[in-house]
Amino acid sequence: MADTFTTRIINVTSGSRERVVDLTADCAEFLREVADGRNGLLNVFTPHATAGLALIETGAGSDDDLLSALHQLLPADDRWQHRHGTPGHGRDHVLPAIVPPHATLPVIGGRLELGTWQSVCLVDTNRDNPRRQVRLSFLG
Repeated sequence: MADTFTTRIINVTSGSRERVVDLTADCAEFLREVADGRNGLLNVFTPHATAGLALIETGAGSDDDLLSALHQLLPADDRWQHRHGTPGHGRDHVLPAIVPPHATLPVIGGRLELGTWQSVCLVDTNRDNPRRQVRLSFLG
């Protein structure tokens, strides 16, 4: 099964502010090392109750727009029943219901098959946890 399934954890430091972190280069590097030109699937998963993964354009303002939209949908105020941590932290626990903690993507010829402007991104609104893990798994 080692030929068909390979997995690795990458560590991501998101810092003490809300961020959209582009993981596309990490995904591409992982596939260069393990896919060996094969077709298959890349699964990306973050094992955190307060982070998610999104396919989004980065660098043209869409990443900031996503964070702004999440602020409107999930305000960081005292309405949340989950109340430990930074004020409004309860909203961070709702985030994965809107931005899921997983994505499964096609790999063709050993390369991630994304649209022209798509990037694989970690979405982290939790300022209390600056260190994240993301598991990359290739099934080919």
